[in-house]
Amino acid sequence: MLALRLLNVVAPAYFLCISLVTLALQLFLFLPSMRQDPAAARLFPPALLHGALFLFLSTNALGNYVLVIQNSPDDPDACQGPPARRAPCPPPSTHFCRVCARVTLRHDHHCFFTGNCIGSRNMRNFVLFCLYTSLACLYSMVAGVAYISAALSTSFAHPLAFLTLLPTSISQFFSGAVLGSEMFVILMLYLWFAIGLACAGFCCHQLLLIVRGQTRHQVRKGVAVRARPWRKNLQEVFGKRWLLGLLVPMFNVGGESSKQRDK
Repeated sequence: MLALRLLNVVAPAYFLCISLVTLALQLFLFLPSMRQDPAAARLFPPALLHGALFLFLSTNALGNYVLVIQNSPDDPDACQGPPARRAPCPPPSTHFCRVCARVTLRHDHHCFFTGNCIGSRNMRNFVLFCLYTSLACLYSMVAGVAYISAALSTSFAHPLAFLTLLPTSISQFFSGAVLGSEMFVILMLYLWFAIGLACAGFCCHQLLLIVRGQTRHQVRKGVAVRARPWRKNLQEVFGKRWLLGLLVPMFNVGGESSKQRDK
């Protein structure tokens, strides 16, 4: 349990450090390398468009990340404490999390990267956090590949060029052909790829559970759920004005279930 609580602190710090490093690389390496030729006149410079896209993706990723932490799915009516010393709670709507040491409403799982449980009040923000984090990592990969391609005069036209980039760059780095900053960007490319792939997998898996009207905790426990239309399941999590919540991080987008819980 001590290791889990330590991971609950280290994982959010790790994510925030990766976010700051990504922001620094975008501002000081990638965007300056996209400055257009002074002789060419364009209405919107490429650096401005790329900067606006990265700002949109990162704002939604970090905004939903904060909302996942703030909107804790606590059940104030459920008794607190370990299962041995608390009254039985009606499954599967409530669950006691040993890491958080509290009862959560419609518990799905405990997310160590946010240091919080995922449940009724922050499920939508968690899905959008995974979505925009994967998109931000994908964009950072594209910008990083473009930077490395120009800096090292390397072509990524071959499908295996990305897979062989790391071992080739390591040997060139020790021979002095690759600078330290370029080697750091190459390492970040693989880190963005891993984080983006993991977040995309979480997002797809979570959407599938939402469509079915299930939570991950219910699947693990083998709890049967009442069959409902998939549109109603989506509306319960994302609300009627789901497009507004998809574009702008918000606490409430008009979901009927959230309104009932807030009363």
